[in-house]
Amino acid sequence: MAIDHYGIMYAVLVGSGGAYGYMKSGSVPSLAAGLIFGTLLGVGAFQVSRNADNYQLSLGTSALLGGLMGYRYYNSGKIMPAGLLAGISVAMAVRYGSMAFFSNKEFKTENIKN
Repeated sequence: MAIDHYGIMYAVLVGSGGAYGYMKSGSVPSLAAGLIFGTLLGVGAFQVSRNADNYQLSLGTSALLGGLMGYRYYNSGKIMPAGLLAGISVAMAVRYGSMAFFSNKEFKTENIKN
């Protein structure tokens, strides 16, 4: 049973980023979004740590966060925090997406037959 270290670090980064946004500017939506997304990502990392085929929550949450932060980056043009978080979220979505692609049973058996 391998621990999803990257997923845990990503969840902590998102959660602490929301808390930092609240402390710096008093943004309650930043705190709420950071804690909600951080919690979902933490639960997803726990699920992936228990079973690598249980990536759906992490994939969906990181893709959603990547889309939201990418939209914010597109509108604001600011690298911090929107651009950075969009990039990290897309990278994590690609990571979890590759888990989805390579865990496909038909793909595995098809390559064995050929």
